[in-house]
Amino acid sequence: MKYEAIDPQLFIQNRANLAKAMKPNALAVFHSNDIMPTNADGTLPFKQHSDLFYLSGIDQEQSILVVYPDAVDEKWREVLFVRETNEHIAIWEGHKYSKEEATQTSGVREVKWLSEFESTFQMMMAEVDCVYLNTNEHWRAEIEVQTRDARFIKQCQERYPLHQYLRVAPIMHQLRAIKSALEIDLIGKACEITNKGFRRVLEFVKPGVMEYEIEAEYVHEFMRNRSAGFAYVPIIASGYNACVLHYLENNKVCNDGDMLLMDVGAEYSNYASDMTRTIPVNGRFSDRQKSVYNAVLRVFKGANDILQPGINIPEYHKEVGKMMEGELLGLGLIDKTDVKNQDPSWPAYKKYFMHGTSHHLGLDVHDYGKVNRVIEENMVFTIEPGIYIPEENMGIRIENDFAVKQGGNIDLMKQIPIEVEDIEAHMSK
Repeated sequence: MKYEAIDPQLFIQNRANLAKAMKPNALAVFHSNDIMPTNADGTLPFKQHSDLFYLSGIDQEQSILVVYPDAVDEKWREVLFVRETNEHIAIWEGHKYSKEEATQTSGVREVKWLSEFESTFQMMMAEVDCVYLNTNEHWRAEIEVQTRDARFIKQCQERYPLHQYLRVAPIMHQLRAIKSALEIDLIGKACEITNKGFRRVLEFVKPGVMEYEIEAEYVHEFMRNRSAGFAYVPIIASGYNACVLHYLENNKVCNDGDMLLMDVGAEYSNYASDMTRTIPVNGRFSDRQKSVYNAVLRVFKGANDILQPGINIPEYHKEVGKMMEGELLGLGLIDKTDVKNQDPSWPAYKKYFMHGTSHHLGLDVHDYGKVNRVIEENMVFTIEPGIYIPEENMGIRIENDFAVKQGGNIDLMKQIPIEVEDIEAHMSK
């Protein structure tokens, strides 16, 4: 791992919070993600399951965590299973955790080799009444590939059919939506790396550069600052491409007079950042570009005032929509007749601002959190309004990451240039 060691107290506390939420005499099982194949003998880079990392800090494949708070034998209350290494693995794949290193990273005292899992788990199952198993229950998930969790659920229920089985995902969604101070600090480090990348790009962009060249500038700056790279596939969209919400090709030339939308974020210690900035390719906003940009910026700032403890996301989006409606009227993109005749389920402003304003952020860029849950302190959200005008070959979105606080949110990206004058000043360099 490129990132600095994380205080294991974070994971110790996370497991303690999980234990409090579990039923009596129950255990919970968490698996690492698979290393995903490509073709021939190729594989994609490993990405740890965010639940396992949240509870252990273990960043290695073929790992299992069992949490059994009511075990009579204290050694069974938390057991971590990791892949046993040898000289061959060390030479071909590199260093793997020793038992001592796994304990130092996670705070779990009882660490066993993966080969001991079946026999240990069988003894545990002879004692417990119910078992929490893990599935991906994110409301935006589209699951087509069978995971280690899914395979284990089938195996476990076939071998132990008479136990009571429970979903651990609702507990994890409840816990992970609220960030600790250390988690907010780690997200803040990811945001600072993103800041460095953006400032580098401000001095690089000019008419004639390719979108993929800009992507390369970001990844260079991210990785030289101990990031694993992008927290998600980056969007580098110039001109009309910015009106394609999930444009990923990043293969067009940036032309003089175009606006350039960049939705990028660095990852640090598995925690994501998520930034969007829209800048003029030639370094100077036209009057029209400035008008649309400042309209988005006003909605961005107003949304931060609304995103406070006590509101939920649907109510929040409704209030943001009212602000966006006013800005679009001012820009002449919609008129009062459009508003009067609008479909309440798809308001007139949706023609130019068709996506949500905010989502949870954390170990996953679209992190855990129920849509209708009332917003609480120490949740971390993006704020990302946008206006997309295909007929003008222009899409503008602005996005920062915020830690929700009573009395005023903390902008984790406040150091990143956002005002028209600041962007133009940095590009002039």
